[in-house]
Amino acid sequence: MSIGRIIEAPGCVAEGAAWLATRDPRLAAALAQTGPLPLRLRPDGFAQLLSAIVSQQVSVASANAIWGRMRAARLTGPRKIQWASDDDLRAVGLSRQKIRYARALAEARIDYAALRTAPNDAVIATLTQVPGIGVWTAEIYAMFSLGRADVFAPGDLALQESVRLLFDLPERPHEKALRQMAEGWAPWRSVAARLLWAYYRVAKDREGIR
Repeated sequence: MSIGRIIEAPGCVAEGAAWLATRDPRLAAALAQTGPLPLRLRPDGFAQLLSAIVSQQVSVASANAIWGRMRAARLTGPRKIQWASDDDLRAVGLSRQKIRYARALAEARIDYAALRTAPNDAVIATLTQVPGIGVWTAEIYAMFSLGRADVFAPGDLALQESVRLLFDLPERPHEKALRQMAEGWAPWRSVAARLLWAYYRVAKDREGIR
């Protein structure tokens, strides 16, 4: 099964955005307000997923502080997590639940290199087998760490709210409805997500949403 286009450079995002604008006048209007979309590529591998676990249910500032302490203590690799004591992990700011998730990720022995050529569904299925990694985290990993051009994250509240505002809907679409809606944006669903996130920021500033 093909993995589809891989986003590797700003030109890929621009190509996808132009395609989406020709397909949907609402997306074209959003793009006119947002301007060029960000690339947003990240590294792949264990540390990226561990960082995602650290970020769950805490503020960005708190997550950055904890991650900074983990990096300083060199606790960002699977072996380091396995060898560390619970006290070591608590000392950098991990909760009991996140210690369990971090250890589960370290013990999962995911073949990160193999994920680079695995179909999107296989990537998401592999990652969500690990406790603490849900579908949203797996989809974000596929989008930004693997550069997949045709992945969406319909469970994301900002995407739901952005679609509500852009398409003038009476309420936020739920995950299933938004997933179906996003099918019309294939094969550039990851770029549609970038556009909707960018539009959400524009609309939020314009309407004073907190």
